Amino acid sequence: MAIGGKLGDRGVDVKITYKGMISSDRNECLAPCGPFDPIAFTYPELEVELSGIFRQYTAHQISLSQATRRIEGLLPKPIIEKEMDAYLDVSFAAYRGVIDLIHWCTKHDILFMINTTGMQGYFQRAMAKALLPQGILVAANPMISYPGLGTEMYPVREIEDKAKNTETVMRQYGIPPNKIIVIGDSGGDGPHFAWAASVGAYRIGSMPKPSLESFCRSKGIEINKRFGVSYSEGEQKDTAREMTVDFMGLVPVIENVLGKL
Repeated sequence: MAIGGKLGDRGVDVKITYKGMISSDRNECLAPCGPFDPIAFTYPELEVELSGIFRQYTAHQISLSQATRRIEGLLPKPIIEKEMDAYLDVSFAAYRGVIDLIHWCTKHDILFMINTTGMQGYFQRAMAKALLPQGILVAANPMISYPGLGTEMYPVREIEDKAKNTETVMRQYGIPPNKIIVIGDSGGDGPHFAWAASVGAYRIGSMPKPSLESFCRSKGIEINKRFGVSYSEGEQKDTAREMTVDFMGLVPVIENVLGKL
């Protein structure tokens, strides 16, 4: 890694020549939480409706922007920083080995991007509280954000924006498509996987759900690697089992894709 490199507006060292890039969803992919959990924590009476909205957009029944508008209509008032901090203090979590994997990627000059429908405000506060490593890129939903706090983030207003963000970063840092790894878990990551397949990027299903399997099958997209707990249609989420999976187990997969590091 370049020593003393200059940090860009988004907190990434712009002097590094990256060997590759990982662009990954977070919710139920790198962590057991959902994108709307901070809202449900603050307003538990909305939990059932929020869960329904989440299922609808990951199944492509409604768009993410429609989901966002519905949630904004449900909220009595915006989630403020103090409320987000209260949620993080009690509920911040990641799957075993995820933080270690991010550090490993940084050490080996692999650009790590969290590319998610989760809220920008969540990541702003998590990074301010040192719950997530510095030197990563974040693309997230601006529905909840705190202007002037932390590094700039890429917007995810529709699920299709994940692919746009990955391509933007890939071009900005001159990373070839065959050195890109896209990670997702549900049908909401389907368009990201479709883009990855179109350019020759590697595709990992992490804790893959039937909605991702269905999307990829219908589009003729191969999931190159399934990692963690794979779910069948109607199978209940098993968080305890998910938490036994060590994400450092992805290191050999990454090394195989990117070559000698």
